[in-house]
Formats: sequence, C-alpha cells, structure tokens
Amino acid sequence: MSTTVVNTGTEGKTWGGGNEPLKASYGKMMMWFFIVSDALTFSGFLAAYGFSRFKFIDAWPIADEVFTHVPFLHGQELPMIYVAFMTFILIMSSVTMVLAVDAGHHLNKAKVTLYMFLTIIGGLIFVGSQAWEWATFIKGDYGAVQTKGGNILQFVDAEGHRVALRDFAISDGHSERIQHERKSGLWFVSEGSLPSYTVEEVVAGLEANDNVLVRTQLLDEHGEKTILSRAESLKQLKDNGKLVVEGANLHVNEYGSPLFADFFFFITGFHGFHVFSGVIINIIIFFNVILGTYERRKSYEMVEKVGLYWHFVDLVWVFVFTFFYLV
Repeated sequence: MSTTVVNTGTEGKTWGGGNEPLKASYGKMMMWFFIVSDALTFSGFLAAYGFSRFKFIDAWPIADEVFTHVPFLHGQELPMIYVAFMTFILIMSSVTMVLAVDAGHHLNKAKVTLYMFLTIIGGLIFVGSQAWEWATFIKGDYGAVQTKGGNILQFVDAEGHRVALRDFAISDGHSERIQHERKSGLWFVSEGSLPSYTVEEVVAGLEANDNVLVRTQLLDEHGEKTILSRAESLKQLKDNGKLVVEGANLHVNEYGSPLFADFFFFITGFHGFHVFSGVIINIIIFFNVILGTYERRKSYEMVEKVGLYWHFVDLVWVFVFTFFYLV
C-alpha cells in the first residue's frame, strides 16, 4: 500500500497570497470589488440610454439647447458652460484627493486635513450644482405643447430662436381652470400644478403674432429641428394640440422625447447619490484625521480607500457627461 505525502512547505503551495493577495489589504480589495460591480451597474444604465437614444435619434433633444442656464445669469444662452464648470470642480476634487492620499503616505496630518477639506468642498459644490440643474430642468424656461400623438411642439421666431409661451400666448382671464382632485370623482387621475396657459390661449397668441412659428421635435438631415411654415404651424397646433407642457417630469417634458427626462433623472440622480455618499464618507474620514485616529495607527490607508471610491465617482461622471452632454 503506497503512502501519499502532502508537501506542506512553501514550494508546493498553490495559493501564496497570504493575508494580502495582490499586495493589497483586505479593505482595499473589497473596495475594488465594489467599484467593479458598481461600474457594471453604470455600464448597464448608459448602454440602455445609448440604445434608447439611437432608437429615437430623429427626435432626441439637443443638449446644447437644453443645458444653457447659468446661476445669476438669467436670460442668457450659454450652452454647456455650467455643466463644464461642474465637471471641472469634480475633477479638481479628485486631484486634491490624490494629494491627500500622497500626504497620508508621508504621515503628514496637516496636509491630509487640508486636502480632504478641499475635496469635501468640491463635492458639496458639485452636489449643489446638480440640485440646481435639476430644479432648472424641472421648471423649464420656454414651455411647449404636446400633440395628441405625444410629440412636442416648440416655438421659435423668424430667425429660429426659441420663444417662450409667456412672450406671445394671450391669457383669457375669463375661463377658470380647475385642477383634477379625487373629491371631484376622478379617483385614478392625478394632475400636477396647472400650466400657465391653455392650448387655446397659445393658439390665440400664435394667430396674433405673425413672426412666431412652430418647431417640431423631429430632426432634419442637417441635425436641426424642423420648423414649419406659418400655415402649417397654425394647422398643426389647432388640429393636434393637446396639452401645454412647462418643464420636465417623468411623464412629459418640453424638450422632446419623455425618455430623455427619464434617463436624465435616473442616471444623474444615481450618480449624484454616489457623490453625496462620498461627501458624507469624506466628512467622517476628515474628522478622524483631525482627531488623530490614523496618526496613532501610523497608517492613512482609510484615506486611500475612500480615495479609490472618489476617483471612481469622478470617472463615472466623465462617461455620464460624455453620453448626456457631448454626444
């Protein structure tokens, strides 16, 4: 009967990683696992956005016409300026995080404190900017009319510049509109705030202003939205006008396809939640740095781990920015 000898020495071992596989601690490995899984989640969302956009490529809103607002500069068309500022702030916060991690490697508590503080400020500015952008997107600026087929009709002047409903619609003042309520017997019908104008008031304003035309959400061969003639504008609005839309929500939006708003709220909201969570974690680590927790441990690895998460959030925004605002 033969005897099998098991070699328990170091030469015959298959696993040689010990407690630190790939020269990384358990905590950093778990952070990498989380980042990879979260990256797959964002990839799925962005892929869904890409498929939907190309399916409705002929009616997708143009980002340069949607994201034109800048705080404290009302009435000015500045496409993508504020979004670029938000992106710059987030990238710079990633730079300060790198500096905080490097200072931690040198056990420099003062510099870690400074750079962590700057990272937190950058994150707060980004989250606040995203909240402002959401509010502006929801409120809208020009207004539009939704047709019976679900398409969006916008309004422009003779030169092709957008015209707001408030600039030409004629308010009746005599007809009183009542919001749908459950007590009225409409049990399963919910309605948000009433629009400022009715379709009839918009039609009256269009008839009274010869320089106003209707622009459909469909793109022509040059990638520009189709502008109807004067006669076609009046006919389209009278025959197919159904609902006045101001701003955007999960059902309709004045910019075009409802899917655009759905993806915008979901993906940017999901990313914003990640940034907000990162700010909270950074604040906790920041106070631990001030209290000297990591100084006593002789290791600032916790700063490095939260730095990995912060860089991931920054990288994801680069892809979100590209998909929503640039492509």
